Amino acid sequence: MPPTQVESLGEFASSASFEQLSDTALEALKLRVLDSLGTALGALGAEPVSRVRELVADFGGAPHCSLIGGGRSAPDRAALLNGALVRYLDFNDAYLAPGESCHPSDNVAPVLAACQYAGADGRDFLAALAVAYQVQCRLSDVAPVRAHGFDHTTQGAYAVAAGVSRALGLDSVCTANAVAIAGTSLNALRVTRTGELSNWKGLAYPATAFGATHAAFLAARGITGPREVFEGNKGFMDAIAGPFEIDWRRENLEAVTGTILKRFNAEIHSQSAIEALLELREEHGIGPGDVDWIELDVFDVAYNIIGGGEEGDKSAVETKEQADHSLPYLLAVALIDGEVLPAQYAAERILRDDVQRLLHRVLVRPDPELSRRFPAEHACRLRVRLRNGQLLEREKSDYEGFHTRPMSWETVVAKFERLSAPYVSERLREQLIDTVARLEEIDIQELAVPLERAGAQSTQKVMTQ
Repeated sequence: MPPTQVESLGEFASSASFEQLSDTALEALKLRVLDSLGTALGALGAEPVSRVRELVADFGGAPHCSLIGGGRSAPDRAALLNGALVRYLDFNDAYLAPGESCHPSDNVAPVLAACQYAGADGRDFLAALAVAYQVQCRLSDVAPVRAHGFDHTTQGAYAVAAGVSRALGLDSVCTANAVAIAGTSLNALRVTRTGELSNWKGLAYPATAFGATHAAFLAARGITGPREVFEGNKGFMDAIAGPFEIDWRRENLEAVTGTILKRFNAEIHSQSAIEALLELREEHGIGPGDVDWIELDVFDVAYNIIGGGEEGDKSAVETKEQADHSLPYLLAVALIDGEVLPAQYAAERILRDDVQRLLHRVLVRPDPELSRRFPAEHACRLRVRLRNGQLLEREKSDYEGFHTRPMSWETVVAKFERLSAPYVSERLREQLIDTVARLEEIDIQELAVPLERAGAQSTQKVMTQ
């Protein structure tokens, strides 16, 4: 019988090698690893992540893998906790496809845990991570699920299982089984990111990583999964995505070069609008007392997800999860504070009268022309109406971090430093930066083990309870 799609994917993932990476892809992976570690370290004080840490400590687990911030546990639990840290701030990378957006660096934590368990080196880590990026981005391209009511973590299940399998060195048969088990089991609902947002917005992918990592270890021990998970009766195509085809024999490891980084700690579709507003603020010296209205025209994906469109009203903002997915809040707080970073999501900041009043004077509209330019462009048209009658305008097609204006290594280092400084000593920060820069030369323990020392004083109590 000809191979099924999951069997072809298994062959692709198991045969992927470091040597397939172009220099551009290699540098892109390093940038995203450093960026992801910065966002993880910056989330060490987050209360929901602390609750996950308490759960991991309570349940225990063989101490195979390092936990960022202290302690060790089993690979699937390391994927859960470290993944929660990477994801919680909503400051990690993104991939934009016409019908889907995702955060492929959500795969860093499970792949790192699997590599540490397997005793892999940096080259294996980079190859396995590139596999996870490729699978998630390509499935987002050809099999979007958002319009069908499913979350982007659905494609992530396939990506994690493929990346973890490669990290463990599984053969093509075991890899196919891992991907089939994960893909069959982990189909998540889009309600995670619609309406009144909850803590689950930041924990949905870590939970998927937990399950898909577990699936890979089951497959490694001989457990089989549906070989027609994609094209079979009531499989992924039939039940969710519709028909599609990926020839995995022709795939490479370059999808990471199509991902983008965040300049601001905000949902990915807000980045150009925030940049436009901050530019006007600096150029004209305006403050909230000067502003009558803020009007923003954006592409339809931004409007529907964070502008008050089909995924819910964005003017009722009381929590961090609601705030970082609300264009009215993001623009209001950017104008008042001059930045959008983790401090803008403190409870007392979100509920303060100044930003709550101003966000109700932010009008967001979808624009068909800007929508046609997405995702090749990240376009917006911003107008700030001042109380003195003056109208300030700015139109953008990208932002720093987008394909057309990629972030430099130095910029990502600065972001890493700013996020991690409250929890990590200067010496450890320098060590981690240097280690990521040399990833292809190291044993993965050189990256994983030092992460246990990050924020140790603030997390040690929880891990020893």
